[in-house]
Amino acid sequence: MSTSTRTLELLGLLQSRRHWSGADLARRLDVSERTVRRDVLGLQEIGYPIVTTRGTGGGYQLSAGACLPPLVLGEEEAAATVLGLKEIATGVHPASAEAAMSAMAKIVQVLPARIRRRIDSLRAVATPTGDGYHRAGIDDVTALTTLALACRDADTVSFSYRGSDAATSQRTVQPHQIVNVESRLYLVAWDVDRTDWRTFRIDRIAQPRRTGARFAPRRLPGGDPVEYVRDRIGSMPSQYRVHATIQARAERVRAEIVHYGTVTAIDSGSCEVHIAAESLDWAAFCLVSIGAPFIVHGPPEAIDLMKDWGSGLLAATRATGNGLVCDRSIGDRA
Repeated sequence: MSTSTRTLELLGLLQSRRHWSGADLARRLDVSERTVRRDVLGLQEIGYPIVTTRGTGGGYQLSAGACLPPLVLGEEEAAATVLGLKEIATGVHPASAEAAMSAMAKIVQVLPARIRRRIDSLRAVATPTGDGYHRAGIDDVTALTTLALACRDADTVSFSYRGSDAATSQRTVQPHQIVNVESRLYLVAWDVDRTDWRTFRIDRIAQPRRTGARFAPRRLPGGDPVEYVRDRIGSMPSQYRVHATIQARAERVRAEIVHYGTVTAIDSGSCEVHIAAESLDWAAFCLVSIGAPFIVHGPPEAIDLMKDWGSGLLAATRATGNGLVCDRSIGDRA
C-alpha cells in the first residue's frame, strides 16, 4: 500500500469512529504504531484537526479545528453541503437518509465555529411550501449531528425534551438509532431514568449534550427500528380514537393509513380500523381518501361529523341556475 493510499485510509478510519488507539489503527492498516504516528503527524501538518492523547486509554480522534482542512471544501461549499445533506436526511429520500446523516455528521464534527454559525443563519431563510410533502422541522444542525454521532459512538446524551403537551423535561438516554418515518426524524433510545425504550421527535429535542458515558448497545425492540417507531406512534394517546370498518383488503388499507392507525383483517375483503387523531376532520379525510365503502362506529362526534359531511356533499350537487351551491359548511368542527 502506497503512503498516499494509506493516509487516505487512515483519514477514513478517523472519520468513521470517535476514538482509535494506536494499536487498533496499526492493525487495520497493517503497519507499525510508529508509522501510524508519522502518518498522523503528516495529516496534522496539512491542517487536519487530529487530537493525540498518550498513556492508558490514549489514541487518536478527529475533532473540530480552527479552520477547514485544506483541499476539502470552502466555507460556502461546506455550508451548502451540510444544508443539502440535511434536506436529504429530513425529506422524502428514505433510501439516502442514513447515508446523508452519516456524511453530515462527518462534516459537521470538523467545522470551525464560524461556519456552524453561518449554517445556523442560513436555516432561517424561507423555503417554498406546498410542494406536496411534509419536511421535518429540524433547524439545529449541530444538535442533529450531535445525536447522530452519539448513536455512532454509543455515547449517553442528555437533553431538554418538549412533549406533545408542551411540557418540558430533562432526559438522559442511550441513543441507538435515528429513524426517518414519513419525513419526520425520531430518536430511538434507552431512557436511563425510566429504564425502558423511548422514541423522541428530534424537532422537540433541545441542547443535546454528550456525557462521555459509553454504553453497550442493546438489541432494538423487534429488530426493526422503523416498525417500532410506527407502532409507538400508533399507540400514543390522542383526543379521538376513530373506529370504522372498511370494505377493502387489510393490506391495502394498511398501506394507505401507514402509522396513523391500526388495521385488523376481518376477512379477505374487509377490515377493522382504529385511527388516533387530534382532528376529526383529518380522520374523516383519511377514511374517505381510501376510496372504499366504510362505516364509522365511533366516537359519536365522528359519526355526527360524517353525517354533516354527507349532507353538505349532497347539497353541493343541487343545481341552482348555471352552477352548484353548497348551503352547509363541511368540516367546521374542531
